[in-house]
This record gives sequence, structure tokens and C-alpha cells, in this order.
Amino acid sequence: MRFDGWIAGMGTSSRTRIVVGYWQRSPFGPFSDVMVERADGERLLLAPTRETADFIRRTYTFDTVRVLPVDVSVTADTWTVTAGPLDLRFTVGRRGPLGLLLRTVPGALASRPAWCALTDWPARVLLAGVRTRGSAGQGRREWYAARDLRPIAGLSADFEGEGLGVLARVDPPVRFGFASVPPKPAVTRVTTRVALGQKRGCAARRSRPHAAPHRRR
Repeated sequence: MRFDGWIAGMGTSSRTRIVVGYWQRSPFGPFSDVMVERADGERLLLAPTRETADFIRRTYTFDTVRVLPVDVSVTADTWTVTAGPLDLRFTVGRRGPLGLLLRTVPGALASRPAWCALTDWPARVLLAGVRTRGSAGQGRREWYAARDLRPIAGLSADFEGEGLGVLARVDPPVRFGFASVPPKPAVTRVTTRVALGQKRGCAARRSRPHAAPHRRR
């Protein structure tokens, strides 16, 4: 199952970590979802439909799942996310050398299993443990092919009316599955493939239709 879109991963000074999946193409059509890990370790999924919620929770691990409207709008360099208890707004900066390099990789090559396998070790080293392939829930396999990378420059966020503080590293890493987003807040364009059961494929998120290059998510 193939998902094409963007994954935004960020931390806050309250130690809440947020992962936004903005999927422009997927087996479920365009949709967005949000994964939140609170300072106390609670892992929360906010998904727009029961179908997407069921698929994601069978691939990743959560303590709480909520089905509710998830709206993501992108205007120039500003992202606005509204999802139930979460109100989030963040801006992205100019892409650096790694982002420029990722944009040169042809899409057809980037999503191949062999390419995902080749980039897994460099991703772990260069991005502090980021993974591009691994095992997910219920015997599933995932492959994340990064196509672009831009830093997140700043954010404002509220959860249930309480401010979450300023932008911070994703520390500790999120624990939704086998990988996490990069420790430095960023937005990553990804092609994620999820193989169900024993089938094989090449995947974002990634993820985590989520999670981009990821570490322990």
C-alpha cells in the first residue's frame, strides 16, 4: 500500500512531540493524521475516519485513538493544523544540503526496495538513528523513501487549550513504531509503502503513512 506526501516531525519545550502526516495520495484518498506523544508518555492518534484510524493503529502502537476531523492547510511556508484538541501552526525554512541532495533522486529509484535498503545505514548514522525500513505491527513491513527535507523554523501549539511551548528537538524520540522522525524538527517529503502480512514492497512513513526518515516510531 503506497502513500505519497509529507511528514512533519517536531518537539516542543513542554516535551510534547508531534508527527503530522499530510498524504496527497493514498489507498484511502487524500487525508491527514496526527500522532502526539505527551510528556507523560501517552501516545495519541488523531485520524479523520474509522478506516484510516484502524489501518494506522494496526501498523503502529497507541494508547489512545480518536476519530475526528483533521485539517491541514499549507500556504507558502506556513502550515496550519487543526485536529480536535490540537491547534498547531508552524513555518518551514529553506532546505539545506541534504534536502537539495534528496531532490535530485529520481522518484522511480527512490521508492525501490533496494534503494531503501541502501539508504537505511547512512540514515541511521547521519540522522541519529533514523530508519528507512523495518517491521511494523501485525507482521507488516515498511519502507520510507525520502524525496525532500526542509527544517521547521518555529511553531505555536495548543493542546486542549494549554500552550505547548516553543519549538524543540524531538527528544526523547517518539515510540509509535520501529522508527522516529529526525531529532531536528523537519518536514520530509516521502513515499511510504506498507507490505501487509508476508507481502513485500517499498515504503513514510515514514511514514507512519507517517513517519519520513524515522528513528524509533
